[in-house]
Amino acid sequence: MVRGTFIKLISVLGVSAVLLLLSAEPAQAVPSFARQTGMACNLCHTAFPELTSFGRSFKASGYTLTQMKQITAGANAAKLELNSILPLSLMLQTSFTRTDDKQPGTQNNNVEFPQQLSLFLAGEITDHVGSFIQATYTQEDDNLSMDNSDIRFADQSTLAGKEIIYGLTLNNNPTVADLWNSTPAWSFPYASADSVPTPAAGALIDGALAQAVAGLGAYALWDDHLYADVTAYRTAEIGQLEPTDASNDTIENVAPYWRLAWQQKWGDNQLELGTYGLYAQLYPQGISGQTDKYTDIAFDLTYERKFGTDLLTVHSTYIYEDQDLDASHAAGDSENQSNDLNTFRLDAHYYFDGSVVLSLAYFMIRGDSDNILYSPDQLDGSRNGSPDSDGMIAEVGYYPWQNLRLSLQYTAYFQFNGSSNNYDGFGRDASDNNTLYALVWLVW
Repeated sequence: MVRGTFIKLISVLGVSAVLLLLSAEPAQAVPSFARQTGMACNLCHTAFPELTSFGRSFKASGYTLTQMKQITAGANAAKLELNSILPLSLMLQTSFTRTDDKQPGTQNNNVEFPQQLSLFLAGEITDHVGSFIQATYTQEDDNLSMDNSDIRFADQSTLAGKEIIYGLTLNNNPTVADLWNSTPAWSFPYASADSVPTPAAGALIDGALAQAVAGLGAYALWDDHLYADVTAYRTAEIGQLEPTDASNDTIENVAPYWRLAWQQKWGDNQLELGTYGLYAQLYPQGISGQTDKYTDIAFDLTYERKFGTDLLTVHSTYIYEDQDLDASHAAGDSENQSNDLNTFRLDAHYYFDGSVVLSLAYFMIRGDSDNILYSPDQLDGSRNGSPDSDGMIAEVGYYPWQNLRLSLQYTAYFQFNGSSNNYDGFGRDASDNNTLYALVWLVW
């Protein structure tokens, strides 16, 4: 079964690649950062949302580089510097999703229009201050709410005779301020189906706190080599003014996040090696009593290699999570008082002249069995209490313009929630969740 699934995965990638290569054209685009800087999108992106080396420096510099005519007034501390055009952009995603076996009680071949519709305030606000603020409407939730957001103050100086870019970041998602696509907020797949089952287990740092926290931190990029970031997060859940006795997963005090990375260039190659992590004490319910403690320690790498006008990029991350579930165990919500969880991802992308990209990825989750935390349940449960899941993703993307992406993606599961066959205890196999996903992604 695994061999047949993998062959199907490669077949989808191969056939789609041939069709798109036959129709590839030169690319051009002008979203809000491009309008501000007067530069084409491909100077900051290999293809959105992956950043180039220049794009990483632009982000570290607080999104403030501009060639746009500005409105200026005053001097010294009271001076005014505003871009003459408000830095607004829109994003539209519309998609088609099909699983190998439909979910119980639902119709297969799901269409979302839109899957997401986002408004960005993205660019320089004033001298040394810039923003990437996203508000998103989704068909799934049928409302507009705050999405990934990052507001920065940045400046430059020298340290040991080398340039240093340093600043402050105010953001709502651990790793959203990061510069590489190997960390969770920006990791592959950059878009995926939201109407299909997903593995039951995931590390806290792997998106569980996204848009539910607010963090203030300091960062620095020294000599375009060494990057460091330390941020403290507090609960700031959308839909409530402050944590109450009815709240879930409220942070006690603050949750510290750290990031350290080194990048090195030689010839047409660039390599980044780094580590990041998070420590959080959460009240599973309410705002007092015992807490569950999560310690996440991760390692990542990014590799880029140019081949003329083509480009190869590789990303990988490994996350180890130690869970001390004192509160959940006492409340009968977990079988074990402590669990370990391991997450591994590896993805590679080959860009043909910036117009066509072929992507292949492997993902794996391994952890301690817990018959209460991962209990049997139709579709989303685990028959044997195990969180183990793994599989592959193949995707082909086509950019007729730099701000338009057309992609076809296939996800194949080898294991899902602990088993290949009858994983949920209700007769569903891991391969039944294999997903074909077609996407139109437009930014302007």
